[in-house]
Amino acid sequence: MKKNPFKFGTIVDTPYFTDRTDEIKYVKSVLNSDNHLIIISPRRFGKTSLISKAVKDLNRPSIFLDLQLVTNENDLASQLLKRVFRVYPFEKIKDFVKNFRVIPGISLNPINNEVDITFSADSSSSVYIEDVFNLIEKAALKKNKPIVILDEFQEIKNIGNKLDRKLRSIIQFHQKINYVFLGSQESLIRDIFEKKKSAFYHFGSLFTLNKIHYDHFLAYLAKGFVSIYNNEIEISEEILKITKSHPYYTQQLAFVCWDLVYNSKNLKNPVDQAVNEIIRHHDIDYERIWYTINRTDMKILIGMSFSDLSPLSMEFSRNYFTSASSTVFSGLKRLAQSGLIIKTDLGYEIDDPFFKRWIIQRRER
Repeated sequence: MKKNPFKFGTIVDTPYFTDRTDEIKYVKSVLNSDNHLIIISPRRFGKTSLISKAVKDLNRPSIFLDLQLVTNENDLASQLLKRVFRVYPFEKIKDFVKNFRVIPGISLNPINNEVDITFSADSSSSVYIEDVFNLIEKAALKKNKPIVILDEFQEIKNIGNKLDRKLRSIIQFHQKINYVFLGSQESLIRDIFEKKKSAFYHFGSLFTLNKIHYDHFLAYLAKGFVSIYNNEIEISEEILKITKSHPYYTQQLAFVCWDLVYNSKNLKNPVDQAVNEIIRHHDIDYERIWYTINRTDMKILIGMSFSDLSPLSMEFSRNYFTSASSTVFSGLKRLAQSGLIIKTDLGYEIDDPFFKRWIIQRRER
């Protein structure tokens, strides 16, 4: 039995990692310097896979924390310290922890064999954050600098009042750490790192991760289908026509399509069948999303599903709205913040091509 050569939904590495040769080279170049790195791209473009592969190639200790899952400043300190214990043995850092201004509660979780950390709510959370971040600097070796990766960094504004300023005041003095900040909401991340009044103004090298180049993706897909389909180029082109080279959805559609082709003989229109299978599987999810959207944003999504017009054009506004184009602009901003649409070099587009197909099918039913 052959193994499906496509993978989606988790961090990927070789052989599933597609191209990104230039991006990996750039990321490693920054991390081999004394600078910090900011990576911006929509969700599911492969930021985490990219940085994970670069860190693996560099063979350096790394600490990864998704700020989207952090609830407050105390939680930030405890979750970060928990990850420090994964990288550095307790014997190496116990003396540093003993010198914390407030000693945290540390216990071993017998279920997952991990360390659980608790900080008292009575003391200042700023003290905890400062002590934990400075612990990483103290434990670090100049010849093998750790890489601290803070994902969804735009959430720093929601975790604590003026936390961005507190954090900058701490880490700006660190000499033995490379920091990497990942963000999926472009406007918010650019505000943090490019506004002159922002605490993190020009704190690192800012890099925008785009879609995988069409030709590279085509070659990758064709290689996966060559042994089971008699026209691997044609089926790969059909997949990319639907997904527009979106990394996640391309892998997802290729995975389902490969499975259908491999398990069925003389299958007609395998790409269409794979699309319909994905839509059926996510029908309830799409319905739930649809009912959270206001009427204005529904109209925008319907217009973007049926039309190739730019949603910012006057013609789009005339076709789908009786009000001014400012209504559309406000809706696009909301939809982008929710992740339902993304902005690319070619303009705005619906992020999930299968959600777009779902809208079309529901409207034409």
